[in-house]
Amino acid sequence: MPLGFRGEGITYTARFCGVETPFYFNIKETIKTYIVHGDFDFVVSPLMFSGHSPSKDRDPEVHNLDRRLYPYAETDINVAWAQWAKAGIVVAKICPWLDLDSEDENVRTDSEAILKQQIEWASYLSLKACLLPTPKGNSCANYARCVNQILKGPKNNMQLLLRIPIGMSDNDYSPRSNASVDSWQTWNSFRVLCDHHNLLTIALDIKRVLPPENSLKRWYGEPVDAAILDTDIFLTKARGNTTYLPKRHQKLIADLLDHNKPIIISGIKVPIDAQSAAGSKRHPLRPYLDQVSNVYKQRNPLSERECRELDIRDFLQLPLRPFRNFSSALSYEGQATDSLKYTEYERAICKALLDRVPNEKASFIVTVLVVVGAGRGSLVFASLKAAEITGRKLKVYAVEKNPQTVIALDEVIKANNWVDIVFIVTSDVRYWNAPERADILVHKFPPTIDSFKVISNSISLVLPLSNLNYKFSTVNWLVVIFQAKARKYILHSESACVVKLYNVARLAPSQQVFTFTHPKWFDKESNERYKKLQFEIPKDTGSAMVHGFAGYFNMTLYKDVCLATEPSTKKPDLFSWFPMFFPLRMPIRVDRGSILEVHFWRCVDSRKVGFLFLFLHFMLLIWIALCNLKQVWYEWCVTSPSSSPIHNCNGRSCWMDL
Repeated sequence: MPLGFRGEGITYTARFCGVETPFYFNIKETIKTYIVHGDFDFVVSPLMFSGHSPSKDRDPEVHNLDRRLYPYAETDINVAWAQWAKAGIVVAKICPWLDLDSEDENVRTDSEAILKQQIEWASYLSLKACLLPTPKGNSCANYARCVNQILKGPKNNMQLLLRIPIGMSDNDYSPRSNASVDSWQTWNSFRVLCDHHNLLTIALDIKRVLPPENSLKRWYGEPVDAAILDTDIFLTKARGNTTYLPKRHQKLIADLLDHNKPIIISGIKVPIDAQSAAGSKRHPLRPYLDQVSNVYKQRNPLSERECRELDIRDFLQLPLRPFRNFSSALSYEGQATDSLKYTEYERAICKALLDRVPNEKASFIVTVLVVVGAGRGSLVFASLKAAEITGRKLKVYAVEKNPQTVIALDEVIKANNWVDIVFIVTSDVRYWNAPERADILVHKFPPTIDSFKVISNSISLVLPLSNLNYKFSTVNWLVVIFQAKARKYILHSESACVVKLYNVARLAPSQQVFTFTHPKWFDKESNERYKKLQFEIPKDTGSAMVHGFAGYFNMTLYKDVCLATEPSTKKPDLFSWFPMFFPLRMPIRVDRGSILEVHFWRCVDSRKVGFLFLFLHFMLLIWIALCNLKQVWYEWCVTSPSSSPIHNCNGRSCWMDL
C-alpha cells in the first residue's frame, strides 16, 4: 500500500516503502507476513542461506541433490511468477558477508561463486532488482570486476543496487574525530570501474549520525534508487511511547521521497509463524512505516506547475532555433500555459506606455508596437491588455514567420475583434521592411535581438530592455552520462541542451558570465564574449564528480520588471524557460575545498553558414550570402584541477542562427 499521494488522481506521485527481511525458506509466508499483514509494498529478502559456503561442497564424493539445493529459498513452483517478477514485490538481497577482495583465497573464491549463484537464481526468477552488499576495505577492484561481468552479460536486465552507507552509526562516531570515511569515494571508484553502467545504482544505507548538509546534497545527482532506514535510527517519545525520526533524518527522507526514491525499513526480525498466527494484531514494524508515511503526507500537494513538469524532469531537449525551424503546436501550447511570463510582459508594457505617453495626450497619441515571434498571440494579448489598463492607444504589428501558426493567430485576432488594430506580418523579421517607425518592439528571443537590423534603427524602445545576465553553476547530474553513452557520438556528448534539472546536485553557487544590453545600435560593438570562472567546492561537501554546467539568465524587461531562471532569483511559477545544460564529455572529479577553473567563449561567425550550405545545398549559397546570416555558439573547457578538451569547437555540435 503506497505511503500516500501528492496530487489527487495522480497515481505516479505515489511513494513506496519496503522492508529488509532475514532469510526464510518459506517465501510465501514472508510475503504474507510483511506485505499482506504489514502493509509494506515490497520485501528485500535473501534467496540463499547466508551460512552456505561452496568450498564445503567441493568434495567430489558429495553428489546429494538435496544438499546442493538446500541453501535456496522456495522455488518458482511454490510462488507464482507474478509474485516474483511482475508485481515487483521481491528484491533479492545478496549475502552481506561476501568479500570479493579478501586476501584469503578461500573467502574470495567462495564470495565470487556465491555472488554468481545468487544473481543467476534471481535472474532465473525474473526479478527486477538485486541489493548488493557494501564493498569491504579500501579496494573493490575484484568486486567491481565481477559485477561488471554480470552487468555486461548477454541476458542481464536486472537493476543492481550497491549498498552505500552515509553517515556513521553510534559505534563508529567519535566526538574527537571531525573526519569520517567518505563513502562517496567508494561508490565513485566502483562505478568508474564498471564504466558508469546505467543498471548499477545506489541503495543509501542511512546511519544515525549524518554528514553535513552539503555532503548529503551530492547524492541527489547520483543514481540513487532506494534508501535504507534502520529501526535503531528512530527515537521514542517519553510520553505516549510514540516512534519518530530525528529532524535531520525527516528532512532527508522527505527530500528522497520527493525525488521518487523508495524507503526500505531494516533492523527487526519478525517471526513469520507468530505473525501469521496473530492475524489481526498490529505488525511490529507498523510504527516505523507510519512514521515514514507521515513524513511524506506532510509535504504540500503538487502545484499545477509541478504536475506539468513531472513528465519532463531531467529530459534532454534541443534548444529552440526560431530562425531555423518552425515550432510545433505542442511547443506553442507549452509557452501559452506559462501565465507568469506574460503577466510580467504585461506589467513591463504598462510601465513603458505610461512613461512614453503622458495622461493629457493619451486620447490621440497612438503607439506603434511590433511583436516579434507573435506565435498564437500571447504577447499580442498581453500588449493589448496593457493598453487597456493604462488607457493608451495601440497599433500592433504581429510578425510571425511560421505559416501554420499564422492561421491560428488570424483566428485569435478575428475572435477578439482586433482586426483594426492588429496587423499580421507573415515574414522573417530579419528581412521585413517596416512600413512605419516602431515605438516599441517586444520579443521573447534575447540572444537574437541584434539580428533585427531592418527595424532596430527605427525603434525607440526594445523589451526586454537591457541587463541580460548569463550565469553558470557546476552540477553533478548523471543523466547526461547515460544518454551520451547510449549514443556514443561526440556530437551528443558536447551538445548543450535545455532541461528541467531535478535529480541534480549543484556543487557551487552561480557566477555571472556574460552581460548584454539591447539593442546594440552600432555594428562595431561585438557580441563575442570570453570569461574565466573559478568555482570553489565547499569543504563540507566532500569529493564530487562534475558532469557539466547549468546556464541561467536574469533578464530586465523594463525598469524593475524582471524574469529569471537562476534558482536564487527565479519566480517559482515560471514554467516555459528551463536552464541550459553544458555537458563535459568526460566528468571531472573535484575534491573538497578545491578550485574548478572553467573557461567559456561566446563565438559569432558570419561565414559559417555559407560554408555549411556550400556542401549541402550549393544552389542556396548565393541566397545565404546575400542575407548575411550569422551563427552563434558556445565553447567551453576546464583547466583545473585537470584539463578537458575544448568542447563544441567551431560550433560543430550545437549552434544558433542569428
